[in-house]
Amino acid sequence: MPSPHRIYTELVDTPIDMLSLAEKTGDPDVGAHAWFIGVTRRTTGEQITQTLDYEAHRPMAIEQIKQIAFHAIEKFSLAHVVIVHRLGSVPIGEASIVVGCSSAHRVDSFAALPWMMDTLKQDVAIWKRETYANGQQQWVHPASEPPEA
Repeated sequence: MPSPHRIYTELVDTPIDMLSLAEKTGDPDVGAHAWFIGVTRRTTGEQITQTLDYEAHRPMAIEQIKQIAFHAIEKFSLAHVVIVHRLGSVPIGEASIVVGCSSAHRVDSFAALPWMMDTLKQDVAIWKRETYANGQQQWVHPASEPPEA
């Protein structure tokens, strides 16, 4: 397994400080840094979103996130992985998740990001409640089937 210093994972209850995360993928031997920032958008389909709320089984979720990061390093030859997920209420325009990675070449980092996001959404014990402007709410749970590799 890769050494823990190559992986940074965190669940936070406050806005994600994206600038402080950039240094966590730095390394003189990497030539590519790739990032995905998931932000609460104003609409979901036909519904106008008021807010998103995230809940997690924290110990289980952080362990699952670490395992995804370890697997991504091995699968995609990554040097570093950063995964930070916000819990609680995430207003429109604010980040709920930041996933970053670095590698010697861009193709590895580019390939890793969608795989990590798909796996996170399907496997990690984090649940999302969408609250719409009309007062309706909907819970979204992790899927039961793994993503295609």
